[in-house]
Amino acid sequence: MAFDPAAVVRPALLAQHGVGVVAPFDFALDRELWRWTPDDVSLFLTRLPYVPVPVTVEMAAALSDHAVVGRATRDVLAPEPLGVVFACASGSFVHGAAGERALVGAMEDAGAPAATTTSGALVDALALLGVRRLAVVTPYIDAVTQRLLTFLAEHGVGVVASVGLGLLSHIWKVGYEEVVRAVSAVDRPDADAVFISCTNVPTYDIIAPLERMIGKPVLTANQVTMCMALRRMGWRAAGEDQRLVRHPDATAA
Repeated sequence: MAFDPAAVVRPALLAQHGVGVVAPFDFALDRELWRWTPDDVSLFLTRLPYVPVPVTVEMAAALSDHAVVGRATRDVLAPEPLGVVFACASGSFVHGAAGERALVGAMEDAGAPAATTTSGALVDALALLGVRRLAVVTPYIDAVTQRLLTFLAEHGVGVVASVGLGLLSHIWKVGYEEVVRAVSAVDRPDADAVFISCTNVPTYDIIAPLERMIGKPVLTANQVTMCMALRRMGWRAAGEDQRLVRHPDATAA
């Protein structure tokens, strides 16, 4: 049988589009982000410089430094992504709604053709689903959790209950069982949805089971980051069994 080079090359001809991802120095869940990524999209990840402090308000503020984020944004522009994502919840809500908008501006000033933050994506996802009352789970200490609640209030979202795990480091080591217990404890009948904060909290496999268990949307930091950033660029995220992903308007904005 004659060798047909085209038969070998053809699968590689799938056009690839790119999304730049700026992540905190301690981000450990690269693979989770890829699980929401369609086959024709590649992620170009870079990390912010190491900050030698625990997960506190001070760390979140350091991660959102405009000069540092701008430099990281420029680092992922070489392969020409269609947009850049700041994949950090606390770093994007720590300075409130105005701080999140300023962070987007810093990324755009650095050359990002489109810029999204985790907290901005959360606001967009809540609007898409019509969520006005939220139950919140975070891995943070109280001072950081309070910054999230203030950010949500600025966007007209009421928090009916919240729980923080009080962690100062190694957040990526939180297990699914602990997250499920926290969601079960915090959910209230008057909550339209539950949000699990922090891009270093693993959640992909438990979102759909939790939604079936409590009968409402369960949103997570990595999920909203990827789903809403991809939506803005014209793609639907993977994860069809998750309510946010399968929402009829969760494709191009």
